[in-house]
Amino acid sequence: MDGHDSPQTPKGSFRKFLEQLSGAGKAIGVLTSGGDAQGMNAAVRAVVRMGIYVGAKVYFIYEGYQGMVDGGSNIVEADWESVSSILQVGGTIIGSARCQDFRTREGHLKAACNLVQLGITSLCVIGGDGSLTGAHIFQTEWSGLLEELARDGKISTEQVQKHGHLNVVGMVGSIDNDFCGTDMTIGTDSALHRIIEVVDAIMTTAQSHQRTFVLEVMGRHCGYLALVSALACGADWVFLPESPPEEGWQENMCVKLSENRARKKRLNIIIVAEGAIDTQNKPITSEQIKELVVTQLGYDTRVTILGHVQRGGTPSAFDRILASRMGVEAVVALLQATPETPACVVSLSGNQAVRLPLMECVQMTQEVQKAMDERRFKDAVQLRGRSFENNLNTYKQLAIKLPDSEIPKSNCNVGVVNVGAPAAGMNAAVRAAVRVGISEGHKMFAVYDGFEGFAKGQIKEIGWGDVGGWTGQGGSILGTKRILPGKYLEDIAVQMRTHGISALLIIGGFEAYLGLLELLAARQKHEEFCVPMVMVPATVSNNVPGSDFSIGADTALNTITDTCDRIKQSASGTKRRVFIIETMGGFCGYLANMGGLAAGADAAYIFEEPFDIRDLQSNVEHLTEKMKTSIQRGLVLRNESCSENYTTDFIYQLYSEEGKGVFDCRKNVLGHMQQGGAPSPFDRNFGTKISARAMQWISSKLRESAGKGKKFLSEDSVCVLGISKRTLLFQPVAELKKETDFEHRIPKEQWWLKLRPLMKILAKYKVSFEVSDASQLEPVQPRGAEEPAAI
Repeated sequence: MDGHDSPQTPKGSFRKFLEQLSGAGKAIGVLTSGGDAQGMNAAVRAVVRMGIYVGAKVYFIYEGYQGMVDGGSNIVEADWESVSSILQVGGTIIGSARCQDFRTREGHLKAACNLVQLGITSLCVIGGDGSLTGAHIFQTEWSGLLEELARDGKISTEQVQKHGHLNVVGMVGSIDNDFCGTDMTIGTDSALHRIIEVVDAIMTTAQSHQRTFVLEVMGRHCGYLALVSALACGADWVFLPESPPEEGWQENMCVKLSENRARKKRLNIIIVAEGAIDTQNKPITSEQIKELVVTQLGYDTRVTILGHVQRGGTPSAFDRILASRMGVEAVVALLQATPETPACVVSLSGNQAVRLPLMECVQMTQEVQKAMDERRFKDAVQLRGRSFENNLNTYKQLAIKLPDSEIPKSNCNVGVVNVGAPAAGMNAAVRAAVRVGISEGHKMFAVYDGFEGFAKGQIKEIGWGDVGGWTGQGGSILGTKRILPGKYLEDIAVQMRTHGISALLIIGGFEAYLGLLELLAARQKHEEFCVPMVMVPATVSNNVPGSDFSIGADTALNTITDTCDRIKQSASGTKRRVFIIETMGGFCGYLANMGGLAAGADAAYIFEEPFDIRDLQSNVEHLTEKMKTSIQRGLVLRNESCSENYTTDFIYQLYSEEGKGVFDCRKNVLGHMQQGGAPSPFDRNFGTKISARAMQWISSKLRESAGKGKKFLSEDSVCVLGISKRTLLFQPVAELKKETDFEHRIPKEQWWLKLRPLMKILAKYKVSFEVSDASQLEPVQPRGAEEPAAI
């Protein structure tokens, strides 16, 4: 294996890592099966490269199980370069097919014979629940198949002994996100990107003509795509297989549509899952809904069926990172497997990679279908997991406004303010906060232009209809400033008193966090600040202590990834070129590191991992070696503040000089395009859900003190709401101080640093990689009893 030791890894630790995890003498087969999904190629690439990296042989099995049965040229050994340039390609390069032969004993015998001839006893299957079940059955029959093949003289008895057991690891590639046990399946996020692109485009034309649009999205048995896209675009009504509308829905829906029109809303969007049913399990079709709207309301109505567009296109940054992580984890699981290890699935829970028993997941997935068939719809929603249920409840709370007479008044005024730099998804967060607040009986006040606007009294009451259509808007509609409250405390206190503000929701980045600390410290002086205050993290840099993710980072990551794709493509014509790309993030290397993983970079320089001239030298040598292969281009990311002296220009000049005659260099500073643009589905959804949760917290705090007139003095009334591992947590801002590096404006511990080796391995550097505990199979929980963090 050519490739240099990574600058940050002493040789000994790499050797130890390989002893721990040697693939020598192993052969792994990788196949994609069932319906394709964006991100499958990223998974295939990770399996091939990680396999080769630890010394195993890896074979492509073309056309899914059909290729396994047919054998011959369908099973081919893969090398490092065979998976080059596929990270950004949708679908699957090794093909997928629905295979009838593999359902028969005859087919199984042929497949087993083909695998044994090549010594393949580890299978990595990327597909939906059908494909994974097929692999499990094949595994249980393996020893019987070999015996039969030996009896028929197709294989020798030595082969039977040598290849006596088969290990199977699955990854779920399915755009429907219909697999229990995993938060997100590979392809779901990309499918949401396609749907949201279409919805955004349709909204502009519907607005012009005052039309109603009925959009049909995929999901024969699972309403995840329909539900999340409805949440992300603020649809008027959604039809799901798991949660059919109550009897008399026809009337309710028409009332709802006409109410929205009366509120000056010029368009209606109705989203239908293709498998939508009523409570009697009869299908509800998009045509049916259109007829209804036309006959009852006389609105100009159009139907758009999205169809296979949702499966196509390039995978989103999220799917690439997810698939790359899963692929590497799958190889590790195969190497650690013993003859007794049952088939497992590698999956994501929160942002942790976990392994689950394959059949338990499949059985739970089938339970959902059974519940729907038996019309136990409440059970079906619960079996889908907490995240699905939460999405559904949030959607209902935000889409359907109760008449004012039915909302009990709390007599509390809650302020919402945006602080710091704009981040895509802020507006979705404001919309969710305003609507949840109103539905819980508060009066909501919008503060314009951050703390400066607060001090100047730029504060207005904001109503339910005022935030309509905000989810898809980038930037910050309320306006945002980086200015801290410190020098305006007096004025802000006066405004809080004047408007009777009894709680504060701050949406923003590191400035919002500092501002919250300043307001907490000012409580002694100004009793106006003795109210519940909560911050929702929103910044492209993802550098807020107390949260693994912040609103806006996913959109920025997609911008970086798209740009890197284009740049790499430009290099494919002019061979032997290296691009150096500077990303934002302040001192936080999240965007550079994750962008590097998603775009397939050769290196990413970040502040959190100090580097010196020797590292730069080793990277140049690495690229020189790479140029001798058929992959004649390089991509290097650099975080804007990773080093005071090794600037982007310096690195560019160094590479240009050292690469003379081997490669030439270009540099690119991405700049503010990373802050702009329409929010990604993840950011809309995340912003909506986390902000709704923050408002519920404010309401419960206000309810505790209702009528007692007590002041909030304790530190736990000033919190940051964030995602940590698998849970949503409210952490007092005072406690987060000790976890913060204030000079560099980053948390002291950052979870994504453990993904650093992943990028290096996939770029062919020798690094040691933290391996999860060998035998660990987690039980499948009907997704977590705690607050779910899945988006």
